[in-house]
Amino acid sequence: MPGAAEPKLKKTIVLVGMMGAGKTAVGKALAARLRVPFLDSDGEIEKAANMTIAEIFQRDGEDFFRRRETEVIDRLLDSHRGVLSTGGGAFLAERNRRLISEKAISVWLDAELPLLWSRVKGKNNRPLLRTANPYEALSDLYQKRVPLYALADLCVQSRPHYSIEEMATEVEKALRARQDVLEGVN
Repeated sequence: MPGAAEPKLKKTIVLVGMMGAGKTAVGKALAARLRVPFLDSDGEIEKAANMTIAEIFQRDGEDFFRRRETEVIDRLLDSHRGVLSTGGGAFLAERNRRLISEKAISVWLDAELPLLWSRVKGKNNRPLLRTANPYEALSDLYQKRVPLYALADLCVQSRPHYSIEEMATEVEKALRARQDVLEGVN
């Protein structure tokens, strides 16, 4: 059957999870595999504000940032169909979970705390980790956020030995089990 090998995306795939889970890297690889656009809500916010997320947090605070984040996610879900990477805190807000549930499918990239720490330690671009004890801050965030990430439509376990491509393959396998996401998939 012509075209059957090339799946068509029926709804946007929204990657959620902790900072360091690989949402951006895996999202780009997945979008390339599916031949669809890759979008990044944090990148769109930075572009619109002409500031980094850290600068927005410092100047306007987290509440202001979260309001802009919801606006951007809503706009992206309405205007594009592709793979959307969200910031680590985006899925925590009930309004964002509702928007994503209504307009897309959420996929939690579930990475354990040691793996996350190995990826984010020593980096200065994580405003929520700019504390006297960044590991403790990450651990606290992890404990609070995991129950909310577990509300995602799909969960894909991240493993330390997975490459970005291998993780994208795992996400694609999980998506292929959902007939409401990819058209032309058996």
